Amino acid sequence: MDYTQKLQYHFRPEKGWINDPNGLVYYQGYYHVFYQHAPDYEIPWQQPMHWGHARTKDFLHWEELPVALYPDQPYDKNGCWSGTAVVKDDVLYLFYASILDLEEGGNIQSVSMAYSTDGINFTKYENNPVIARYPADGCPDFRDPALCCIDGVYYCVMATGHAESRTGRLVLYRSENLTDWEYNGIMSEWAECRFTECPSFMSAGDLYMLTASVCPLEKRHFFSVMYGDFKDGTFRLRYSAEVDKGPDQYAGQAFQDHLGRNLLISWVPGWEYSGFCKGHDVGCMSVPRELKFTDGVITAYPIEEVQHLLKDEDEAVRRTETGFVIEREGRDPVVYEGEINDLKILRDGYIVEVYVNGGREIYTALL
Repeated sequence: MDYTQKLQYHFRPEKGWINDPNGLVYYQGYYHVFYQHAPDYEIPWQQPMHWGHARTKDFLHWEELPVALYPDQPYDKNGCWSGTAVVKDDVLYLFYASILDLEEGGNIQSVSMAYSTDGINFTKYENNPVIARYPADGCPDFRDPALCCIDGVYYCVMATGHAESRTGRLVLYRSENLTDWEYNGIMSEWAECRFTECPSFMSAGDLYMLTASVCPLEKRHFFSVMYGDFKDGTFRLRYSAEVDKGPDQYAGQAFQDHLGRNLLISWVPGWEYSGFCKGHDVGCMSVPRELKFTDGVITAYPIEEVQHLLKDEDEAVRRTETGFVIEREGRDPVVYEGEINDLKILRDGYIVEVYVNGGREIYTALL
């Protein structure tokens, strides 16, 4: 398999490491995709995280833009980590996890903000960080701010954990102005977990959608999509599913576009592949999938703009009597067993995305 080949539809930068999608937003006629980035290296941790930046009108043709955020301030000198974006009064605001390593060990993980009026050049807020540290309900793993505006009030969901109770948690803040934040309490939690990562939160018809990557103490991480009620700062879960099952993806982020669609983009292929191809990073963004909740069923399916790329078969996906197998070079195959009423495949070079039964399950693999 040629892992240096150029991908057509899955965005990746011309050079440098890429991981989590950040700040997904529609702004001034473009879809903007920011991402965790090491611009000078093809493997992570050789330099603090930056925010890379690209934009597109159709998710088929991409324009790579200058790096949006550099770790150049005392509060973020050890990384501008993951976060989200929000538009207010035609100004684009980026909220990110700002990391400062301490000489005595450990670090301070806070929330900082930057803003732009053209979607390309960003200024960091002079009074950063806007949330200085984790609450008593959390832990030092305190990151990945997810912004949402509901009835004129801004909410910020933070990913964290709680060692004493052995839970992974999402905690909630609220603000009237994006700069002054009040702690609101625990929003959701999972037992026997280290922490959560990469949340998203937004309206979804008569309900609200909350997503997160959950990291159990013993088992492999999973991506939870949850629908429920949200009132007076409290989220009440009604339905949940693990739609995006990987295995070669992580850090899914969702956002609502100008058409009212809730779209999900994930990082492919995940941390296991750092340094997989010497001198070249294989990381990229998935195609956008629209998340829907219909008659009690949660699905994620490629958006209309890219559906013409879907095929019924591919040489890398072998149908069996009980399901299918995705063959991966030099690694264990991905084996699916279950009833299949519909199977669609999107192949782009060394990446394959398999959509089972209208997007009730997704299997993304690096071949």
